[in-house]
Amino acid sequence: MKTRPARAPGTTPPARPPLALALPAALAVAFLMLPLLGILARTPWGDLAEHLTAPGAVTALRLSLVVSGWALALALLLGVPLAWLLARVPFRGKAFVRTLVLLPMVLPPTVGGVALLLGFGRRGLLGPWLEDWFGITLPFHTAGAVVAAAFVSMPFLVISLEGTLAALSTRYEEAAASLGASPFRVFRTVTLPMVAPGLAAGAALTWARALGEFGATITFAGNLPGTTQTLPLHVYLLLQDDPEAATSVSLLLLAIAMAVLIALRGRWTTTPATAAPRADRDPAPEPRTAPEPGPSAPDPAQDPAPVPDSVPAGRAPRATALDARLTGFTELALTAEGGTTLAVVGPNGAGKTTLLRALLGLPTRSHAALRLGATDLTDAPPHRRSTAWVPQSPALFPHLTALANTAYGPRAQGVPRAEARATAQHWLDRLDVGHLAGRRPGQLSGGQAGRVALARALAARPRLLLLDEPLAALDQTTRARVRTTLRRHLDDFDGVCLIVTHDPVEAVSLADRVLVLEDGRTVQDAPPAEVSRHPRSPWVARMLGHNAWAGTATADGLRTPDGTLVIAAEPLPPGAGALAVIAPEAVSLHRDRPTGSPRNVWSGTVGELTAVGSRLRVLVTSATAPDLVAEITPGAAAELGLREGSEVFTSVKATEVVLVLV
Repeated sequence: MKTRPARAPGTTPPARPPLALALPAALAVAFLMLPLLGILARTPWGDLAEHLTAPGAVTALRLSLVVSGWALALALLLGVPLAWLLARVPFRGKAFVRTLVLLPMVLPPTVGGVALLLGFGRRGLLGPWLEDWFGITLPFHTAGAVVAAAFVSMPFLVISLEGTLAALSTRYEEAAASLGASPFRVFRTVTLPMVAPGLAAGAALTWARALGEFGATITFAGNLPGTTQTLPLHVYLLLQDDPEAATSVSLLLLAIAMAVLIALRGRWTTTPATAAPRADRDPAPEPRTAPEPGPSAPDPAQDPAPVPDSVPAGRAPRATALDARLTGFTELALTAEGGTTLAVVGPNGAGKTTLLRALLGLPTRSHAALRLGATDLTDAPPHRRSTAWVPQSPALFPHLTALANTAYGPRAQGVPRAEARATAQHWLDRLDVGHLAGRRPGQLSGGQAGRVALARALAARPRLLLLDEPLAALDQTTRARVRTTLRRHLDDFDGVCLIVTHDPVEAVSLADRVLVLEDGRTVQDAPPAEVSRHPRSPWVARMLGHNAWAGTATADGLRTPDGTLVIAAEPLPPGAGALAVIAPEAVSLHRDRPTGSPRNVWSGTVGELTAVGSRLRVLVTSATAPDLVAEITPGAAAELGLREGSEVFTSVKATEVVLVLV
């Protein structure tokens, strides 16, 4: 008696496909398999070697390899730029161009041959010019067979590569351009290596399709032995005189096609997102005790000259002032002297990244009229703006090591290889990742990748340095160390640096000025101390840990839109828009209504208790006032018996309320 194998506990039995779908699917497999089995069953295996080594078959095979090889070369020469254009450049008529690309795949082969005759034949549109000017005649020549094969096979390359390019994030190319690489250099050194799997798959399919081309070739180039009679055409003739030999040669073509598909094994649909290394995959552990930053021992193969601490070799200091006028979604005027660091803060959607992209000259919702020093860069392309950019994601080139990534900017600017690598190693050492110079991004943790990206930007020695949350991926200990290193570099940096951040510590410790944006407009532009004392934005006040209530100034203080009155010791002119800023430590909590000096008292309920260091932050919600955060000691919380849902009173002295015009 047969028994079913026991199923592992906790496993779910595989779902049975519905018979209405499984049966047609099985018939489809049989429909595709039966002709192939027919070739295998009818092949005269005893005479196979004789048929494949016959002079006609050898000549046809040699010609097929020549034709398919040249067709692939022609498809690469024309198809790669076309795929890049379709994937990267918006233009009118793109749908029509894509239709032209797909047309040879659905066009009957003989119709394709007729079209080639009418286009490139002796009486075609271009044929007479080719013959008169260059002496080139395509019909009934080997070159004609190459053109026919390329015509029907190039769509496979274009479609495969376009899909791969479309899936490749543009941030890699934009980062390369910001480091000074020209568009062609970006394409050659970044784009092509990253889409190599898709390109290889498309090239393999293109070659296989060119090898098997029949209809367009015989119509346009004829069937001349040794000149245009490729292997498929040779099979066609053998069917009339020697069917067994035709079957043997057909088996050869079948084997070649199967070998190509087996070699690809799914890479036809591979995209850079799955093929390229990712910074968050197989991360290397952070070192437990990081060495102090310092120059490493020079590589004997590299330039042994020492690299200065603040200015990479071969580069002279330059004092550069910034003058920018943005129009569009983000509208602001921004000026800064050389050596200035600005922290750009604001809520999501405020226009921070739009500002950076506009200054870089990248596509965005705003346009920047930009001047650095005496140079007007308004119409300059990104690679000629002397900028460097660290995006929110590191955007390290996955095919390059950390050292090669960091040396990319100097190399793009013409620095010799040895000098560029020495400069790169210097910056990697300064950011405590010099020991990772030989690793690729896929072997780095998120924090390590962030530091390499920062080193890459600093190594380019830009006049305008743009950092989009550069320390966000670092842990607290590493962030403090890297922040110190970055501060030391910015002290010596004679250009202008913009840092987008949501960390108030970064804004205060790194920046000379804080630029606050909301809805694409400047809310405040002042030194960090001024912004901390008198924030003009509720978002910034909350980022700094303060309570911030917006409203209208009154003779006594401020009235919020819901009617809450806040008494202040120093009121503003009545009727002005204002912000009441209250520090959490200025808020007192009581179980009973307080009496005495507090001018502002509200009842509420404890909504949340959060530990912040050695203190507790208590969120109090109220039906009669906006939410208020108080900061007290754990002992005070225990004495009051606070827990979520407790009824409390909050009080704030009038002298603790700071009113700011907005």
